Amino acid sequence: MLLRDRDGTRFAIGQGSHAWISGQLARAWGNGQFPAPEPFEEVCLAAEQHDIGWAGWDVRPSLNPDTRLPYTFMELPLSEHIEMWSGAPAHLLAQSRYAALLVSMHGTTLQTRRDLDKLEPADRALVKCYLKEQRELQDKLIGLLGADRDELDRNRRLIWAWDGISLALCLGWQTLMNDVPGATGSVELSLRMTGADLFALHPWPFAADRLDLRCEGRELAGAFDDEQAMREALDRAPSKCLSFTLTT
Repeated sequence: MLLRDRDGTRFAIGQGSHAWISGQLARAWGNGQFPAPEPFEEVCLAAEQHDIGWAGWDVRPSLNPDTRLPYTFMELPLSEHIEMWSGAPAHLLAQSRYAALLVSMHGTTLQTRRDLDKLEPADRALVKCYLKEQRELQDKLIGLLGADRDELDRNRRLIWAWDGISLALCLGWQTLMNDVPGATGSVELSLRMTGADLFALHPWPFAADRLDLRCEGRELAGAFDDEQAMREALDRAPSKCLSFTLTT
């Protein structure tokens, strides 16, 4: 879950809602400098569903006792984080093995960025076990699909970039994204805020010169000492369409 303060109101944005923006980016992606993803539908599906492992948690989140708000994805204890990523690919296997493979690869990319030396031994073991299991699954799926590893790595990097752009939009960040696949090699993208939910992206990776994106958030007033009360408040919370605009 993401928590975003906008115009004095706090919005809880589910991981699946933020991932929806990643899918919108994927479907619009492509121009002379940045080729469209291929295979198109499978990659777009993976982008839109890359956080599918969080679906159940989004509707019944845990309470962070320190903030008295739902845990965000950056605050969640590592054991719960690993549990959700471990189960994520299975949710897509019957729909698209290729998309499930990319979701698994996105999860391992995320976990390999952790500094294992800074983790407690039990957490370090959890991450290593997760990585071993996911890499075995990836090898199995690559064999079944006869997938090209270079193409898969390119698509993994694209999903990582779309995820980063989506998070930045939802949270009002400015960011640099390295190693984004372009037509002639890796490119660095710069995302800069130019106004309220207005952002400039350079170099420009879309055919159109403007891209309007949206997701949904739930208005969440106050803080909570009781987890059930927090969940009930989220169930009753009004939904709001959150819109973002990218320009050159």
